[in-house]
Amino acid sequence: MDFNDIQSAWNNEKTENVVVPTTTEKLQSANTPLDKIKKNLKNEFIYQIVSIIFLGFVPFIHHLPAKAFAPFYLLFTIFVAVCVYYLVKLYMFYKRLNKTALSTKDSLYETYFDIRLNMELYKTFGFALTPFLVLFMLGFLFIGFSKTVDFSTGLSNGHLTALFAIVAISILTMGLALEWWVHHFYGKYAKEIRKVIDELKEE
Repeated sequence: MDFNDIQSAWNNEKTENVVVPTTTEKLQSANTPLDKIKKNLKNEFIYQIVSIIFLGFVPFIHHLPAKAFAPFYLLFTIFVAVCVYYLVKLYMFYKRLNKTALSTKDSLYETYFDIRLNMELYKTFGFALTPFLVLFMLGFLFIGFSKTVDFSTGLSNGHLTALFAIVAISILTMGLALEWWVHHFYGKYAKEIRKVIDELKEE
């Protein structure tokens, strides 16, 4: 086979799997927001674990009455079980991100949808914890007010109205805070990755 035959065979090779430099550069640009997501997720684990440990010592820190210990730790045990379930899933997501190599369009697509899926999982985690946090707050309010208000005869209409208002406002505030938190630490970086995907579609 002479040089012309070799050159002809080379030109006839399929080039659909060849990654052009611009595509490579765009794929690499997705690594920056991905690194930020991994960093935020790692910090999140530390904050969550420290918060759980701190919450376990709250009865001692605030000198709760002895009769409040049993209901508090019963609720706290369920709270920890829910936290462990979701944190394990988020940790598995973090491990997957560490193994991710954005070298192809397919890997970028998979990573993006994995991020979006786990953002929804994080929101579910937050909403699952909201009832516990509201109950903890109501418990502390009840203990605080019981020192000055007599609840032995039951709750008045004013107390019930205030209770419902506190619960509604607390849930709404926590929901809005959760949406902001997920967008600020994960959502805006997911949008950057989505932008890279859209740019690759145009090629």
